[in-house]
Amino acid sequence: MSIFPKISLRPEVENYLKESFMNEEVVSALGEQAAERKFETLLKHLSHPPSFTTVRVNTNLTSVQHVKNLLLDELQKQFNGLSVPILQHPDLQDVLLIPVIGPRKNIKKQQCEAIVGAHCGNAVLRGAHVYVPGIVSASKFMKSGDVISVYSDIKGKCKKGAKEFDGTKVFLGNGISELSRKEIFSGLPELKGIGIRMTEPVYLSPSFDNVLPSYLFLQNLPSALVTHVLNPQPGEKILDLCAAPGGKTTHIAALMHDQGEVIALDKIFNKVEKIRQNALLLGLNSIRAFCFDGTKAVKLDMVEDTEGGPPFLPETFDRILLDAPCSGMGQRPNMACTWTLKEVTSYQPLQRRLFTVAVQLLKPGGVLVYSTCTITLAENEEQVAWALTMFPCLQLQPQEPQIGGEGMMGAGLSFEQLKQLQRFDPSAVPLQDTDIDSLRDAKTEDMMWLANKDCIGFFIAKFVKCKST
Repeated sequence: MSIFPKISLRPEVENYLKESFMNEEVVSALGEQAAERKFETLLKHLSHPPSFTTVRVNTNLTSVQHVKNLLLDELQKQFNGLSVPILQHPDLQDVLLIPVIGPRKNIKKQQCEAIVGAHCGNAVLRGAHVYVPGIVSASKFMKSGDVISVYSDIKGKCKKGAKEFDGTKVFLGNGISELSRKEIFSGLPELKGIGIRMTEPVYLSPSFDNVLPSYLFLQNLPSALVTHVLNPQPGEKILDLCAAPGGKTTHIAALMHDQGEVIALDKIFNKVEKIRQNALLLGLNSIRAFCFDGTKAVKLDMVEDTEGGPPFLPETFDRILLDAPCSGMGQRPNMACTWTLKEVTSYQPLQRRLFTVAVQLLKPGGVLVYSTCTITLAENEEQVAWALTMFPCLQLQPQEPQIGGEGMMGAGLSFEQLKQLQRFDPSAVPLQDTDIDSLRDAKTEDMMWLANKDCIGFFIAKFVKCKST
């Protein structure tokens, strides 16, 4: 059921999305009213979390069953003895799924309040505690050890350090303050730890802060699927063109049994350092991460480079993952997006520059997987249509495993082509109302079906390069 308002967007952004989702092809197939209902449902679902928390097991260091046993013990501790099942995904063997309990409606709101920023609020709805930098305001009498009601400032209107806030706020649950108001707003930059430990969240998900860090990677289901679709093989040379923070990079290396070479590029130094840290933590030696602009990754002169770093000669890689920078409009939960239309539509040209580089760097017979965590037609199906026209050497390929729905109409792709894509549509199933009793009675196959449907918005296309460019 819906307990939050639909995602708040600027009117021009909402109209832009509505035009995409109610394009001629869609309206012709569904009818105008059904298409509009589907779009409104999508906006509502984006503000709510998915029904499952997904973790990927680092099979390079441990077995899935071992981690599952450790996690069951951890959940018992975190949930005070509540028995919540952990499911292994039948098609993605290294993925574990934990049902989210909620929304919980009988939580008593406290007089003492804390307001957190929207990003912090979204993280709380996925199981995080409240960290000090995320706290925007707190009641003037708040002390360490107090029970606090936590709210999200979804419109970003609360002033830092305010003692009360009467603007638009959404209740996230109750927690216990680790610090007093005075300590939180003391201005000390080193205060970065937990400020409020959530004890009664509206949506109950496990916290993964320092939980089995070498064995687990917290990842949305479609993000874990992408690497399986790429299907890396031991001994291959693989490029992750936009790699930060390294979830997919480390997954590629793990699926290759750490045999071969995985090159990871990102143009922001701190993010590259994060990739290196993750590779070290997960015990993966085949990853080489470089701080480099992916749009410049093709070497223009043919002089051989002995260092093995970017830029690279054309047709260097067996497989390439382009998990492209995107508008991120598929992320959940997301109660408000303040972006302008110009910002939302700014990604398509960059994605095309990166795609062109990927095609040049791919060997004939090689595989290119393109993915985004957004819902827009322009960044997904339109990019596929453009690529097939621009690069006759590319062929669209069926994907394995096929878990998401088919692509969206409106970009001129054939029905057969749409079936070869995977689009994860948050409006595909009704919002869930899950409690311990309903979990006890649920069948595993029904829960798995729901986990595959009730995800973030995501898109995957797979191509093979038939001949040299």
